[in-house]
Amino acid sequence: MKIAVLGAGSWGTTLAVLLACNGHEVRLWAHRPEFARALEAERENKRYLRGVVFPPSLHVYENLQETVGQAGMIVTAVPSQALRETASACSGIPLDGKIIVNVAKGIELGTGKRMSEVLQESLPGLTPSQIAVLYGPSHAEEVAHEQPTTVVACSTCEETARKVQEAFHTRFFRVYINTDLVGVEIAGSVKNIIAIAAGISDGLGFGDNAKAAIITRGLAEISRLSACLGADPMTMSGLSGIGDLVVTCLSKHSRNRYVGEQIGKGRKLDEVISEMNMIAEGVLTSKAVVELSSRLGVEMPITRAVYEMLFEDKPAQQAILELMNREPKSENY
Repeated sequence: MKIAVLGAGSWGTTLAVLLACNGHEVRLWAHRPEFARALEAERENKRYLRGVVFPPSLHVYENLQETVGQAGMIVTAVPSQALRETASACSGIPLDGKIIVNVAKGIELGTGKRMSEVLQESLPGLTPSQIAVLYGPSHAEEVAHEQPTTVVACSTCEETARKVQEAFHTRFFRVYINTDLVGVEIAGSVKNIIAIAAGISDGLGFGDNAKAAIITRGLAEISRLSACLGADPMTMSGLSGIGDLVVTCLSKHSRNRYVGEQIGKGRKLDEVISEMNMIAEGVLTSKAVVELSSRLGVEMPITRAVYEMLFEDKPAQQAILELMNREPKSENY
């Protein structure tokens, strides 16, 4: 299959290499022309994925239309807040028969839209059956070095999910399928916020009890929001739910956990972000989810506390104290 991968960060590059090694003809698009030319010349992404050599069937392009024109599958690996702009730039390209696979995890600022909804709005004529996502506990650094990984390909159309499964499945990258698009997207996006909270706990010097509480009660928040939007509760116990939540809260590779850790140590958000060369999706997603949950009347205290620490400069110790001293409740409410 001819596959286009849009976005040459660590995850986009990793998936492009994986697909090329899996027998596909892959075109990788980089947003900055000079970066695209450097990638093609050096046959390696020295900025985001040093040491991983590009297979012969992987080539890098700077022209978006040329990248996607003949592709039967398009993988969108740009940051979530840039997806609408990138997808809109493809709106003039015939999309009949193409499958769009989004791998960015986030909720759009201002609209509260999931990424599949952004694709639907940005690409007139695209049917829901053409849209899929690939989510799960899958740090690029480990996948790039062929460490065992399991993810879920999800689409409202089971046939589409199976086509994505077939394209990506390898001996070390195991792909399951799911049709609960709402649940998979909400779980995969909101877990980044909870990972920031876990990092804040680390930065404050708290122990395993606190981390376990954040993961568990964070999952409760994800479950409440996804249920309000009509998701299948079982999805929360799957790869995009508890699987992705655990790895993002615990891993040394997690950018979101790292941001939280630095905030917990007393640093300011702008300072932390300015030092990173990759995006921590949970930062802006926290703002989007606070707006969405407020509109829907869904209680998400950890998410709100993260937002207040990031954007309202609430001291971390004060935020934790307020969380712990809320009115006692039943565990399931």
